[in-house]
Amino acid sequence: MGFTNSYAYSHPLRGLLVNLLLLAAAGLLAFGLVTPILSLEKFYFFSNTVSLWSALKQLAAEDEWGLFVLIGCFSVLFPVLKIVMLLMVWNLENVREERHTRHLRWLENYSKWSMLDVFVVALLVVSVKLGAVAEAKVEPGIYAFAASVVLTMLVSNWIGQHTREPGSSSWNASRIVE
Repeated sequence: MGFTNSYAYSHPLRGLLVNLLLLAAAGLLAFGLVTPILSLEKFYFFSNTVSLWSALKQLAAEDEWGLFVLIGCFSVLFPVLKIVMLLMVWNLENVREERHTRHLRWLENYSKWSMLDVFVVALLVVSVKLGAVAEAKVEPGIYAFAASVVLTMLVSNWIGQHTREPGSSSWNASRIVE
């Protein structure tokens, strides 16, 4: 494991581009987590603005640990882990090592769940909009969060297709993102 054996080192322009895209995805994720994703207005008098981070804090305060763990894992932990794994695969791993193939397989299996977090937030928005007493307004945080997930998926697919050494294994790295 080391930078001088990585794909990013052997392809400096691509290495820089992919690292910048992954940093942009991390920035969008952080922005999407703390920026409001939804504003609720009830009876024209009461309003509430919700971010993913504030929703997690509220769930913890109300001892809703099941939802806290579910949303925390899919909306915070897994996206962060995926970006960290992509950075490792891109910058630190030798493409000829078994660990590299193992990490690509992990990314392939995880990518099937990538849009679940956006789907959960979208269901929240739709369920609130269906209420007769409350009006929901989508805020910029949801767009930043979704952009982070999509950007990470695209970079993951690109890394899977370009970091695999031809003939190194029978596994097809192009299947990383479905």
